[in-house]
Amino acid sequence: MLKDQTAIVTGGSRGIGRAICLELARQGADIALVYAGNTAAAEETAEACRALGVKAQCYQCDVADFEAVKAVVAQIKADFGGVQILVNNAGVTRDGLLAAMKQSDFDAVIDTNLKGAFHFIRHVTPIMMRARFGRIVNISSVSGLMGNAGQANYSASKAGVIGLTKATARELAARNVTCNAVAPGFIATDMTRALVEKNQDAITASIPLGRVGAPEDVAQAVSFLVSPAAAYITGEVLRVDGGMAM
Repeated sequence: MLKDQTAIVTGGSRGIGRAICLELARQGADIALVYAGNTAAAEETAEACRALGVKAQCYQCDVADFEAVKAVVAQIKADFGGVQILVNNAGVTRDGLLAAMKQSDFDAVIDTNLKGAFHFIRHVTPIMMRARFGRIVNISSVSGLMGNAGQANYSASKAGVIGLTKATARELAARNVTCNAVAPGFIATDMTRALVEKNQDAITASIPLGRVGAPEDVAQAVSFLVSPAAAYITGEVLRVDGGMAM
């Protein structure tokens, strides 16, 4: 379905990003895996993609660094010949109550989660516009839709991602480039494991489907949004949350 297409996936070494890499690889896409620091995990994920019969390479990059992203996108284009799919998944948390939150913790989350997505869109957009084709998916969160106590920075960044998604969708639609967002709820990853284990009953009680999601649930949504089946969908926010934020 995605054969002869190259997908950049940021934060692709583990968790939701790893699941997205593997699902897009199953659909035939070559994978440019962007990661922050865990080289071993990134290489393991890339090797798992290669085992599915596609090309996969790893690129270490701080998504918050505008110039570093520019360089890595240029390298990916040189290595793969083009970019048809961009999945902005890289994200961090620095949770804490608003009244005591450090400015540095607010800035770090905005820089990675929101500016990081902008940086990749900014540098990939010229490639997609020239080709008159592209599929962009930004990973937001239900926290960006409904807010979450102790996550003013994270909620703000993910709400910003939704605004960025809609503006991008409007600007690029004429060039056959779609831009959508996926808003996961509670997904079982390294980032959420401690929270889920500590508050398992309360969390599941808040989810109509009565269970925490899996990374693969998000990956399937991303796979749909970059597929030919979603060619007439842009500017949409698809919740993958078991009904939690409806």
